[in-house]
Amino acid sequence: MTTNIILLGPPGAGKGTQARRLVEERDLVQLSTGDMLREARTSGTEMGKVVAEVMDKGQLVTDEIVIGLIREKLEDTKAAGFIFDGFPRTLRQADALEDLLSGMGQKIDAVIEMQVDDGALVDRVSGRYTCGNCGEVYHDTTRPSAKEGVCDVCGSTDLRRRADDNAESLKTRLLEYYKKTSPLIGYYYAKQKLRPVDALAEIGKVGHEIAGILGQPVEA
Repeated sequence: MTTNIILLGPPGAGKGTQARRLVEERDLVQLSTGDMLREARTSGTEMGKVVAEVMDKGQLVTDEIVIGLIREKLEDTKAAGFIFDGFPRTLRQADALEDLLSGMGQKIDAVIEMQVDDGALVDRVSGRYTCGNCGEVYHDTTRPSAKEGVCDVCGSTDLRRRADDNAESLKTRLLEYYKKTSPLIGYYYAKQKLRPVDALAEIGKVGHEIAGILGQPVEA
């Protein structure tokens, strides 16, 4: 029996950090649409050729293509469940995902809404940097690496800041999120799938809340 979840929240809410914890602790597979598109583009498969052609033309990848990639992953990957990260973003995509899962005898078990305060989120994102090798996330004031310029986890010196991790860019990304993705909150609430957590809490506490939602609490 699989456990499928959606991590829903604005940019900088910590979805990637919690996804990595769930992958490690529960043998779940993170399905990031960005990663899947990059992987498909160089895969040489029929679907990959379609993706490459669309992206090379500078066109937007359609929902149908993304759903096709998700179907391939669900069919080919053996796991205890899946984390949908970055998809769905719209109500149309949510309906398409539900139809896909239903046709495969699966469902979404929980939608974790990572709630944040916009002002605090700007402070968080403005100081954020990540390891380019393993993806570990740090912050200038709340979680700096133990040794400046070196990742605590893998020892890499490839620590990066996203070009759009600044106040002005974040406001633009938040506006895009509220316009397109926030309607999903009502959508999944009506389906009794929505489970809110305080995403501005300490990372371990957020993980503990999510673990409780999924029915297998772990120590914070």
